[in-house]
Amino acid sequence: MTNKIKHRNFLSRIKNIIPPFFVSRPFYACLGAFVFSLVAVLGNLNVGTGTGNLEEFEVGRVAERDVIAGISVSYQDMEATRLRQETRERLVSAVFHFDNNASNNIIENWDRFSSMVILLSEDTRENFINTIQSEYMHIFSVDTLTLLYNNSSLADLMNQSRVVLTWIIENGIFYLPISHNLETYNPLVLELVRNTGGRVEREMILYDNIITMENAGDAIASRFASSTLNPEDILLLTSIFNHFLVNNVFFSREETMERIMEVRANTEPVMNFIEQGKYIIRRGFIITEEDIMELRALNMSRAHDLRIIFARFLLLFLVFVFMMFFCGKRVIGRSLTEPEIFLICILSVIYIGGAVLAHNFIWGTASISVSLIMPTALIIMLPSILIHPRLALLMSLALPLAAFFSNSFDEAAFIFALVSGITSSFVLNHAQKRMDLLKAGMIIAAANCVVIIAIMLGQRIHGSTFPVMIFWAAFNGIASGMLVLGFLPPLEQLLSAATSFKLIELSDLNAPILRRLFTIAPGTYNHSIMVANLAESACQEIGANALLARVGAYYHDIGKIENPNYFVENQGEYNPHDDLTPKHSVTILRNHVKLGIERARQLKLPRDVMNIIADHHGNSLIAWFYSKALNQDIKDTIKSPVNAEDYSYQGSPPYTKESAVVMLADMTEAAVRALQKPTPQDMEKRIDELITAKIEQRQLAQSELTYKDMEIIKKTFISVLMSYHHSRIEYPKIEMPKEGDK
Repeated sequence: MTNKIKHRNFLSRIKNIIPPFFVSRPFYACLGAFVFSLVAVLGNLNVGTGTGNLEEFEVGRVAERDVIAGISVSYQDMEATRLRQETRERLVSAVFHFDNNASNNIIENWDRFSSMVILLSEDTRENFINTIQSEYMHIFSVDTLTLLYNNSSLADLMNQSRVVLTWIIENGIFYLPISHNLETYNPLVLELVRNTGGRVEREMILYDNIITMENAGDAIASRFASSTLNPEDILLLTSIFNHFLVNNVFFSREETMERIMEVRANTEPVMNFIEQGKYIIRRGFIITEEDIMELRALNMSRAHDLRIIFARFLLLFLVFVFMMFFCGKRVIGRSLTEPEIFLICILSVIYIGGAVLAHNFIWGTASISVSLIMPTALIIMLPSILIHPRLALLMSLALPLAAFFSNSFDEAAFIFALVSGITSSFVLNHAQKRMDLLKAGMIIAAANCVVIIAIMLGQRIHGSTFPVMIFWAAFNGIASGMLVLGFLPPLEQLLSAATSFKLIELSDLNAPILRRLFTIAPGTYNHSIMVANLAESACQEIGANALLARVGAYYHDIGKIENPNYFVENQGEYNPHDDLTPKHSVTILRNHVKLGIERARQLKLPRDVMNIIADHHGNSLIAWFYSKALNQDIKDTIKSPVNAEDYSYQGSPPYTKESAVVMLADMTEAAVRALQKPTPQDMEKRIDELITAKIEQRQLAQSELTYKDMEIIKKTFISVLMSYHHSRIEYPKIEMPKEGDK
C-alpha cells in the first residue's frame, strides 16, 4: 500500500512539472497528426527523387540532363537474379514415392490367380474356363484361357511369370500426371523415394528408363526375351499381365515444391555496384533499361538511408512546430479552441495523406498533376472562414511545404499549391453571402490558370498539353469554392464558429427570438438595437469585427425575456424592485445573463456571440442595489456586513474587442438615455466617467483595447448618440381661420 502511495505521489509530481498543454487533448491530436504524416512521408521515400524523377526519364528517349551518383550503392539485379533462380529451379527433379501397398496388392492378386490356374489345370477345360471367368468376372477371353489350359508346362510358365512381374513391380509403374506440368522440372531425371522397413532410399532415374502403363507391355516382352519361353507364351502372359498391373509410383507435389523453395532460398542474388561519381545518365545519350535500373536503385537506396529518414523527420517536425507555435495568439490574437485545433489537425492529415496517395496511387509521379488534383484551395478556405484568414495564410505555407518534403510535390507542384493556397486565404476577406464563395472559386481558378501557364512555359511543355492543364487548374478552383458550400454549414455547427455568413443570417431582425423579445420586452429590444448601432459603428472605426458586435448586441439581453418587468427599460410607473430586498433584486438582475447563455445554447448561437452575452457585464458591481443595501435601515441589533461580491455580476471581463465594445455600448446607451435633454458636453462627460470607472474596475484589462481605441470609441458613441438625441424645432401653434373670417 505504501509503494502505491509513493508511486502516485511520484506521478503527481511529474504531472506538476509537465506543462498542461502536453497532457491535453489538443496536444494528443497534434501528436497524432504528426505521427500519421510522418508515416506517410517515410512510406513515400522509396518513390522519392534521390537523383531525379523516374517519370522524367524514359527508355529510348534522349536524356536532357546528367544524373551523377552522389554515393556508392550496391544493388540487386532483379532480372539476373530471377534468371539464376529459374535456371536452378529447372535442375530440381520431380519427386516420386513408391507405394508399397499397391505393390503388395499386385503380387497377392497374381499369386492367387496363379494358384487357381495350377489347381484347376487337373480339371476339365470347361470347368477351368468357367471357374476362372466366374472368379474374375469374365475379364479374360475364352481363347486366352484355352491357350493357358493347353500349355504343357503351366507350372513353369507361372513361376517365370512371377519373376518377371516382381521385377516390374520393384522397378515401379509410374503415374505421370499431366495437370502438374512435370516438364517445368528437370527434364532428364526424376527422384524415386522408397520407404523400406523404416529406411528411406532415394534413387535418380532417367525418364527414358521408367515404366508406365503405356509401355509396360514392351517392358514385359523385353524381360521375357531372355527366358526360355516361346513367343506364343510370352504374348499370352503379356495379355494376362495387363489385367493385374496398376500404378505403384506417384508424383509428390508437396515434396517437390519443398525442394524448389529450398533452391529459391539458397539462390544468391546477383549484385551490381555503382561507384560514387559515376554518370548514371548522360545528357544527350539515349536512356537504356540499365540506366533506369541504376537510377531506381539509387533512389531506393535513399529510402533506406538513415540520414535521409532523419532529415525528413526534422523537416516535418519543423513544419508542425511552426504551425503550433504561430497558429494561436501570435497570429490571430487569441488562443484556439479544442475543436479548432482538431480541425487544423484533421485538415493537415487529409492534405499530407492525400498528397501521398495521389502521388503513389493515382498519378504515380511527383509532377504538377498531383497538385492539380489536390484541393488546396478547399483546405485553406475552411480555416480562413471558420477561424481567421491569417491562420489560413500560415497553413497555405506550411501544408504545401510538408507535401514537398514528403516527395509528393516537386518544385512546380509546390509553386502551384502555394499560389492557390495564398489566394484562397485572402479571397474571402469581405465575403458576407454564400454566393461570394462561388465568386471566390472563380478568382482562385483565374489565379490557378495564370500560375499553371507560367509553370508550363518555364518547363517548355508542349503546347498540346496546355488546354488540359488549364482546364484542370480552373476546375480545381471552381470545385473548391463549390465544395466549401457543402462543408461549411456542418463545420459552422461543430465549431460553433461565428462566420460572416452565419452572422448575416443571425442579424435578421425577423428571427423568432428577436420577434419574441420585441413582443415581450419592447424596451429591451429597442435598447438592443441602439446598442448594436453603437457597437457596430465603434468596431468599424477601430478595425474590429463590426458584424459580430452588431449580432452580439442584438442577442446580449435575450435573457430578459423571462422577467422583462424587472428591468427599467420595460417598466412603467410601477417598479417591482420597490417590494424586494436589494439582494433579491440583484439575484434577478444577475440571472438574466445566465438565462441568456442558456437560450443561446438552445439556439446554437456561435461561441463568440455567446461570449458577448456572458461578458457584457463582466464581473462589475451593480452599484444601485449595492448602495441601497449599504444605506438600508436594518432593525436587527446585529448588522450583517454587506459583501460587494454578492452585488456583482458573476461573469468574466471581456477578452475580445467586440465584447468590450458591446459592454461599453450597453452601459453608455442606458446611461445617456437617463439624461434629460443631453448636450454633447453632457454626453462626453458621462461617457468619460463610465469608461474611467470600467478601467478602474479592470473590466477592460483583458480586451486588448488601447487608449487610442477608447478615444475613438468615445467619439463614435457621441456622434451616434447625438444624431439620435438631436434637438427638434418647436412647431408653432397655428389657429385655423373660422368660417366667415376673411
